[in-house]
Amino acid sequence: MVKKIKAKLVLQLRAEGLSGRAIAASQQISRNSVASVLEAADAAEVRWDDIAELPDAEVYSLLFPGRSEHQSVFAEPDWAQVHREMARVGVTMKLLHSEYTDQCANSGTPAMGYDRFCKQYQQHVLVTGLVSRVGHKAGQTVEVDWSGPTMQLTDLVAGESTRVYLFVACLPFSRYAFVEPTLDMKQDTWLRAHVAMFEFFGGSVPRIVPDNLKTGVIKHPREGEIVLNDAYRQMAAHYSAAVLPGRVRKPKDKASVENTVAHVATWIIAALRDQKFHSLAELKVAIAVQLSAYNAEPFQKRAGSRASVFESEEKPLLRPLPAAEYEISRWMYGRRVGRNGHVAWARNYYSAPYPNVGAKVDLRITDTMLEIYRGQQRLTSHLLLPETVVNEYRTNDADLPAGPKYRQWDQPRTREWAERVGPSAVIVTDRIFESVPVAEQGLNPALAVLRLTRRYSAERVEAACRIALAGPIRSPRYAHLRPILETGQDKPAAPTGRAGGRPPAEETGGYVRGADYYAAGGAR
Repeated sequence: MVKKIKAKLVLQLRAEGLSGRAIAASQQISRNSVASVLEAADAAEVRWDDIAELPDAEVYSLLFPGRSEHQSVFAEPDWAQVHREMARVGVTMKLLHSEYTDQCANSGTPAMGYDRFCKQYQQHVLVTGLVSRVGHKAGQTVEVDWSGPTMQLTDLVAGESTRVYLFVACLPFSRYAFVEPTLDMKQDTWLRAHVAMFEFFGGSVPRIVPDNLKTGVIKHPREGEIVLNDAYRQMAAHYSAAVLPGRVRKPKDKASVENTVAHVATWIIAALRDQKFHSLAELKVAIAVQLSAYNAEPFQKRAGSRASVFESEEKPLLRPLPAAEYEISRWMYGRRVGRNGHVAWARNYYSAPYPNVGAKVDLRITDTMLEIYRGQQRLTSHLLLPETVVNEYRTNDADLPAGPKYRQWDQPRTREWAERVGPSAVIVTDRIFESVPVAEQGLNPALAVLRLTRRYSAERVEAACRIALAGPIRSPRYAHLRPILETGQDKPAAPTGRAGGRPPAEETGGYVRGADYYAAGGAR
């Protein structure tokens, strides 16, 4: 066919003096095709000097205008816009093709089929050279890992060095990076680094891709479901994200962060190798400066920098952060609720709803709170008591059954108990509450007085209160009443004389034999 003829080559050979027959023989071209090229060149008055610098396709079009050109009857989409849409979360080729066909239907132009649409888009990507951006969608994934190389802190006094580990995160779409120095790689540190990462980015993403370290992944079988660490899973859920660890021994599953780790070794560790740092805060400041320079470095094969692409294209697509920052927590499993309705933790006691007495519950402990769970159900929560406090009880009223037995002790309830003892006991408790600036400060001394009724009768305690009130102490307490009861001063006094006014004979004591002894003549 004429369209396959190398028209420029034919004209070049004719300019070199070859005849049409010689050209056809040397190039394995039919003489009719060679003749067609020569005739078209003569008709258009085209000479070799005119087309020597032109490409083959342009020479062919000049000689045979309109031939071999294929004009598509379908409406051509804006492929650059299609490519930008494909970088957004949740956008698929099927969705974009559906929107394209709707536009064609509205404008009355024919639309290409789905297969042709996909092939044309693939050709556009190859031609424009933007294939590297197709694999990652903006605002969808963050890859995290620990850096293999570490840094050092130097103690000013002892001169000893402490190893510093680097947590590294990277958004694959923009390659925007985050680095956090830590003193260990424990569970809490791993979670706190994630919290700092999301704060640095100013938003969250739906996918977190870590390695298979134990602080994140408990089990990653070849078949079956991945078992995640509970604390890590809950942290991800707090930021509306899912943990999708890379396959075991497959570093290409998180190639972006692996590449960033290598860059961190150069931009941060190597750049700061001659400086000595004495505190973690000081090191963080230096790392932040180097990290900012790294993110601002222009790309070699792509327009802009990590920072510019992140700010303009990816940051607007990040999910907003939760109103409250995630609290790092730890779990204690299988704690039994005691018969008093409380569960023990760190030598203190926290109430659980009374139907759970005797059951095993799980405790979630944060820096400030203790939460009690039974299975997936959250039963109650308490403010965590300080580590210096022991044998204290934290009780929620809602956790106790209804009834006076389970009422909280306060001044009115204490007075009710005093009224059952007697009027003097009421005066004593009232004066105790009057002597303290805050009513709660009088609860313990007032109850200490009333609890004397557990050892002595209410009548004796009432009598002791009456005696104490007659003394110089205006507000007697437990320390004043107990000696009165122990020495029996509250008891009625014994008679002091007999009829006739003679005092009773003094009893000297001794053994007194009975009448039976003397009846038997003393023979015993």
